[in-house]
Amino acid sequence: MITYEDFKKLDLRVAKILAAEKIENSEKLLKLLVDLGGEKRQIIAGIGKYYQPDELLNKQIIIVANLEPKQLMGEESQGMLLAAATEGKLSLIVPEKEIEPGTLVK
Repeated sequence: MITYEDFKKLDLRVAKILAAEKIENSEKLLKLLVDLGGEKRQIIAGIGKYYQPDELLNKQIIIVANLEPKQLMGEESQGMLLAAATEGKLSLIVPEKEIEPGTLVK
């Protein structure tokens, strides 16, 4: 269990996917360029077995915006997207309606 104060430390934001491509020599990693409302970031996500890059373009997703950057296969990931997963299935967590990129998730 975490405290409410710990939970409040998460900076969850709406992001719009501007570009997506497979990472060479990886079956599951995709490199995403996302718009966070005036700021663009690169996110490396292990969703390549479930999504093709072209079906992600212009999709809005929810990301953890204040996660420390991490190197994955030589690429820097500047956040993490949220998804629900079960055996053989993965679904991105997305806003119900179109909303401004960068909007805080409360």
